[in-house]
Amino acid sequence: MKRGSIVLFVIFMLRFAGPAFAQSVPEIPFDSAPNFLKLPDGLYLGEAAGVATNSKGHVFVYTRTGSPRVTIGTNRTFARTSARLFEFDQTGKYVREIGQGLYGFVFAHGVRVDRQDNIWVIDEGANMVIKFDPDGRVLMTLGRKPEALVVPAPSGGGGEGGRGEGGRGGRGGPPGAGIPGDNFNRPTDVAWDSAGNIFVADGYGNSRVAKFDKNGKFIKSWGQRGTEPGQFNLPHTIAVDAQNNVYVGDRENKRIQVFDADGNFKTQISNAGTPYAICITPGPRQFLYTSNSNPSTTLDNGEIYKLTLDGKVVGKFGRAGKLLKEFGTVHAMDCHGENEIYVAETVNWRVQKLTLRPAQSN
Repeated sequence: MKRGSIVLFVIFMLRFAGPAFAQSVPEIPFDSAPNFLKLPDGLYLGEAAGVATNSKGHVFVYTRTGSPRVTIGTNRTFARTSARLFEFDQTGKYVREIGQGLYGFVFAHGVRVDRQDNIWVIDEGANMVIKFDPDGRVLMTLGRKPEALVVPAPSGGGGEGGRGEGGRGGRGGPPGAGIPGDNFNRPTDVAWDSAGNIFVADGYGNSRVAKFDKNGKFIKSWGQRGTEPGQFNLPHTIAVDAQNNVYVGDRENKRIQVFDADGNFKTQISNAGTPYAICITPGPRQFLYTSNSNPSTTLDNGEIYKLTLDGKVVGKFGRAGKLLKEFGTVHAMDCHGENEIYVAETVNWRVQKLTLRPAQSN
């Protein structure tokens, strides 16, 4: 091969072969516990949309199960009561189901657990974020399930009290058009800062992040659809570090954007593929994990990357597939510790408990 052809080939590969080719990324050895979750006879997981752990190591899974389909509002079809929330103990033994038949359970998207062991679910179909206490009682709701029938908004247009397209129960307005605080349009994730402020990734429709105080009072929101810094093309996942920086997985823009707690843009991380799911480890030295899970392109191989908080890739592990230690669209992750990661897969209908064995230099 001539020298000029070699140079062109290398440039092509750096441009199109994905993040792993552009840099030497060490593989992190890891194990996956076989058959970790133990469901009772006759109970099954569907698409595992969310996974989270509490301080005791209990595992919560928000899953999409099969039921007759129903249309809610205008041109929005979801499975009726398709979302179910299960709790398992630290050994994977089934404990209970939470919220069975709950009004806000329509189409599961995620679950998170806060510092007080409260359980938060994000329901894409209901346009709601629901907070449970550790005993499974509903403490707070953000957003509103769309009405089965469209009710006109009060005279003067849709506002906080409306129930139509512009009201709290509607589908939101165009991004950046003064969307009411919890008028969500298919939200995707939730996180909190050290003061208890709530950050909701209002993902598919509104392309923004909404911030509330610890009591659920709306403070502000930022973002709209686009590719510029501070804009989003599907904010699919969100996390907050110990310094109250907000990390948003901007999925279709293939980057993670970092903001301060007031929504001011700080930087972006774009060297780890398509961020379907992110999580940040606890402890004084924190790491960011992000899943490169984009089944629509052959450039993304389903691996998970480990990064420092300034965006340096220190390792990766896994690949796309159906076997143990392979991943079928990692939709959510929980960083229970630096080397203990839980992954929820929508294609493989399962949750894997991973134990990493990184080199000491990591």
